[in-house]
Amino acid sequence: MCEACGCSVVRETRTIEINRRLLEANEEIAARNRRHFDEKGIFAVNLIGSPGSGKTSLLEKTIAARGDDLNIGVLEGDIETDLDAQRIRAKGVPAVQLTTGGACHLEAALIHEGLHMLERQPGGGAIDLLFIENVGNLVCPSLFDLGEHMRAVLISVPEGHDKAVKYPAAVRSSHALVVSKIDLAAYFDFDMEKIREDALSLNSSLRIFATSVTTGQGLEEWCEFLAGVRSRNEKRKSERAP
Repeated sequence: MCEACGCSVVRETRTIEINRRLLEANEEIAARNRRHFDEKGIFAVNLIGSPGSGKTSLLEKTIAARGDDLNIGVLEGDIETDLDAQRIRAKGVPAVQLTTGGACHLEAALIHEGLHMLERQPGGGAIDLLFIENVGNLVCPSLFDLGEHMRAVLISVPEGHDKAVKYPAAVRSSHALVVSKIDLAAYFDFDMEKIREDALSLNSSLRIFATSVTTGQGLEEWCEFLAGVRSRNEKRKSERAP
């Protein structure tokens, strides 16, 4: 019946059109967010990864390493609870919890609202480096630009080295791949060279870091990379200025 009348094609066309409109509207707000970040001198980093990949733990270690020389702020994305924001505030950094109420990703409009809430917190008005911890998911967050200057995807050792090819959009849309929990590699069938090879085949400019928040492996290189990318971004902005 559906094949005869073509109604399935109509439904599919409508779905595609609605999704296109949603993404276009999001991109417009993301562009405004980026201009706002630039005007305020904020370098924004979007962290994406599965639940339990270690995004919040990486943030805690990054804050400990760079919190003295940079004013860091964090927007925490989750479906419910403010547990991660509490962890970040305990490190002395302003943080706002953004709860989606069921949505599997953050959107640019929510980032806009969250930034203004962050600016009203003590220390939130002088942020140099803004981390956006996205909702735990390797699919939807890779489709939505939030206005960030840089995106990093986390894949943990327990998830397996095949995740780069299973979720190619997350790798293609990112500037860095952080392989977390590398201290557990001996206990899992995990091939670091394989995930490196697969990731670079999808995104040849990707920077890859093997890290452990337990041993500290790779964290210095990660922090140096962040500082370098931020510095280059500031230089490009100054060169474009009239």
